[in-house]
Amino acid sequence: MANTTATTEEEFRMGVIPRAEISLATSRIAKDKATQANTKEFAGFEFEEAVAVLTVLKNLETPTPAIEPKQQETLDKIETTPPGADFDKAYIKAQLENHEELYELADNYLNNSDADTTDPAEQQGRNLATLSRAVFKEHVLICKRIASELQGQTANA
Repeated sequence: MANTTATTEEEFRMGVIPRAEISLATSRIAKDKATQANTKEFAGFEFEEAVAVLTVLKNLETPTPAIEPKQQETLDKIETTPPGADFDKAYIKAQLENHEELYELADNYLNNSDADTTDPAEQQGRNLATLSRAVFKEHVLICKRIASELQGQTANA
């Protein structure tokens, strides 16, 4: 699993932004290619969430790092898998892994940073992490539920 440690708001933001970028890219594709209803619905919600998260992070002047090899591999798989059960499974698997990392990142930041800080940037970072952690946890559970639903689907021919 990728690095999910953060003790400062900058480390937290820098950990979130590449994961939000890959979520945006894969969800943009999945909005059109997903065939299972809950997968398609999740892709739409996830796309909107990624747009919102990236807007906040960019307003905070968070730089966007180059795509990592694992993320490029995920994006390539999503781009090349044809619509159908295999695509839906690949997309939900990628989202589950991404959100597990995001949850761990937010949780680690909140548990390892100063809760009593008076630094405005750190306070803002902790507020963002607090809100995000709840959503990340929710998305982990939703992805697990959808993955379970997808287990019964027939693979693409």
